[in-house]
Amino acid sequence: MNQPVALTFTATDLDRLASAPGLVALLAEGDAPSSPAARRLDRLTRGMLTRALSSADWARVKTGDSLTLAYPAGLAAEALMLVKLPRKATALEARKAGAAIGRALGNGGAHVLAETHPQAAEISFGLAMRAYDFTPHKSGEKKHLGPVALACARPEAVAAAAAPLAALSEGVFFTRDLVNEPANVLTTEDFAARLAAMHELGLEVEILEEADLKKLGMRALLGVGQGSESPSKVVVMQWKGGKAGEAPLALVGKGVVFDTGGISIKPAGGMEEMTMDMGGAAVVAGVMRSLALRKARANVVGLVGLVENMPDGKAQRPGDVVRSMKGDTIEVINTDAEGRLVLADVLWYTQERFKPKGMIDLATLTGAIIVALGHENTGVFSNDDALCNAFLAAAKSEGEGAWRMPMGDGYDAKLKSRVADIVNSCGRDGGAITAAHFLRRFVKDDMPWIHLDIAGTALLKSESTLAPKGATGWGVMALNRLIRDHFEGKA
Repeated sequence: MNQPVALTFTATDLDRLASAPGLVALLAEGDAPSSPAARRLDRLTRGMLTRALSSADWARVKTGDSLTLAYPAGLAAEALMLVKLPRKATALEARKAGAAIGRALGNGGAHVLAETHPQAAEISFGLAMRAYDFTPHKSGEKKHLGPVALACARPEAVAAAAAPLAALSEGVFFTRDLVNEPANVLTTEDFAARLAAMHELGLEVEILEEADLKKLGMRALLGVGQGSESPSKVVVMQWKGGKAGEAPLALVGKGVVFDTGGISIKPAGGMEEMTMDMGGAAVVAGVMRSLALRKARANVVGLVGLVENMPDGKAQRPGDVVRSMKGDTIEVINTDAEGRLVLADVLWYTQERFKPKGMIDLATLTGAIIVALGHENTGVFSNDDALCNAFLAAAKSEGEGAWRMPMGDGYDAKLKSRVADIVNSCGRDGGAITAAHFLRRFVKDDMPWIHLDIAGTALLKSESTLAPKGATGWGVMALNRLIRDHFEGKA
């Protein structure tokens, strides 16, 4: 998997500035050199810094953005980057500043002058997040990022503050890699193997094969994958960092490694993006990886249903009726509404086996949520105000867009079937909401639950602040923050 760029924390050494290779990045705020490093750079460049900081170009730069001076005289560096960041900047502004440096990082690496800035650790996190690239399938010359030295006043303290953020970035990278992989590489077998390898981090990992799923009665999940050569699986990951015997928080992810729509086949245009239909499972995996790497003091279980939805002589048909593990029968109106069938069985199994204190599922579930919210926010559905508000606060703190959507009896009534207990699809109007209500049927009345529809946020066609175009890893940061703030015990 992709690893975050090599980053070290060092004491500020002004004598290194003239010979530092690659990129030299200076945090600046006003219209004149004010810090010791800025004044030294100004002397080395014979006043270039003073001219730049007093220019109209610099005045137009927004907080967290940058102005780059190429091949500055007096420096060995290829570029001197001025990054606008006030000392009272927020963590999110500091991450944006770090991302500006990460976006520009090249083979020569970077020397980042954080000096005494209080958000140095967050700057390092933003830098690492934006320096991500996915190139394993490119055969041409690849970009190899040089090392990054972050010079600061208290390097040991900053390194300690950055350690859990480094674990978080590795979890996000793991999620992005999974979402970016093509389906001929990331089969259900390969996905399960990558998750099983995380036992080396201290996770307990168990793989339920098709024979196990049949015994459990997961016919809704198995019906989705019955037209594929790739066997359906459920992978269970447990992190036991909290009190022994304490009920865990449960995370459940949809892992459709490729979705053709099945017999209700999708249009050809854009179908290549359906390699990302396992995004919910990828986020669960990334969160579990982050928790293990940072040794979180919480009990968390992550379950993912891995299937492939293909058209075949054995594939599920519109009009079929399947019985879920819960016992409810489902009329399959549309085989392209498959993710909710996968989640139905995994949600019920999670509650029956683990009896969690709360449950959160993630899925690239509906195109309807993109119509409603675009690509800026994930749709949030919940039966519990306290858990939902805690999650929304965590998402806001981490800069991950999330918006609570309505639920109600009128939407639930649309699930009624003529021949079974419920239908799996209710048409276009309110599609994301009726999908959430379908899942709600498999959540026990006393179980605090959130459903996150990440169809619009899991993968983007343009870059975002912390990611290049492609997989974003949305949700890993927010869920990690929720667990840290509300589910971890004291040290």
